Amino acid sequence: MLVDIATAGDWAVQGPNSNIQKALAMAKSKLSSGLMKPLFKTENRVIHSTSILPSGRVNALNGNSADILHLHWVQGEMLSVSDIGRLIRPVVWTLHDMWAFCGAEHYTEEFRWREGYRTDNRPGYESGFDINRWVWKRKQKLWKTPRHIVTPSRWLGQCVKDSALMGDWPVSVVPNTIDTKQWQPVNTSLARELLRLPKDVPLLLFGAMGGGRDPRKGFDLLQAALKRLQGEGSKLQLVVFGELPPKVIPDYGFPIHYTGHLHDELTLRVLYSAADVFVLPSRQDNLPNTGVEASACGTPVVAFNTCGLPDIVSHKETGYLAEAFSTEDLAKGITWALEDAERHARLSAAARSRAVRLWSPDVVVPQYLAVYEQAIQSWSDSARV
Repeated sequence: MLVDIATAGDWAVQGPNSNIQKALAMAKSKLSSGLMKPLFKTENRVIHSTSILPSGRVNALNGNSADILHLHWVQGEMLSVSDIGRLIRPVVWTLHDMWAFCGAEHYTEEFRWREGYRTDNRPGYESGFDINRWVWKRKQKLWKTPRHIVTPSRWLGQCVKDSALMGDWPVSVVPNTIDTKQWQPVNTSLARELLRLPKDVPLLLFGAMGGGRDPRKGFDLLQAALKRLQGEGSKLQLVVFGELPPKVIPDYGFPIHYTGHLHDELTLRVLYSAADVFVLPSRQDNLPNTGVEASACGTPVVAFNTCGLPDIVSHKETGYLAEAFSTEDLAKGITWALEDAERHARLSAAARSRAVRLWSPDVVVPQYLAVYEQAIQSWSDSARV
């Protein structure tokens, strides 16, 4: 595994060795993202990557003896747009967001990626140099060889098929795997005791990197749903991970427990097991690990019926899929998942069973092997032409 910054100490994970190389890797990423900020104005608060600067890795990758080059989240100067176009080995590329077929955006609610980035379909809230169109045109020019794309969710796979850039590229939907032997339920009472959480009240869990600051994660929609639940006299309490307590604790009508950033899988597993329901109010998401992990720990998930979330939740079997962005239905789903103890036990058991059936390594690895074989065969066939 080749990465920009290796921190785990695993010999199989290779990154820059010297402090100078590490500093250069970080500087390149900051420089590339900083280059475009003065060039255009946008109200769209999503991450952007221009991936302009060459990585210096192409010759080594092309000369590698591996059967497959498997790309993951390479944008942001792990590989530049030009680098990706110069790869001549069999390539499988697993997408974790929309960047590959968009311009510079990692996620967008616009549809230029379907239509092509033209001057006449630019959003009205953008101005200045059209960096998204410029990056998309570079991809269109430099990516002449179709790569085998893998998406963890059916939604993202359909986006690839509908895109103007990659519509004729081969696409497979293969979920992210999870070690279901490691991620499994912990006794709820023990979990709450370990985390010093109350034992006799329903606990609703929400988590996101940066807590509620990312609008895609929909924390504002959860707030609105909580107000509805408050009006109905619900006695639940909220647990938020991924964020430390703010200076002024907001009043959502329910007690809130902040866990901060959790960095080890064991503590996360205990936290999922302590909760009665995990809520995923995202407006836009692929196959978020939090929902997969919660399900593997037997915690029912309540989410909106949008994007990749239906791949995580089987409606009223492992959790509840609310009408997209309806805070009324989100509140209804939370109540539905909590109000009946026998129902909750069935949801929990079904969530765990479905996680093992869909996401365990024994299930996912053969799917990837099949994709690798297809990619190698396609590369071999094109080389003979």
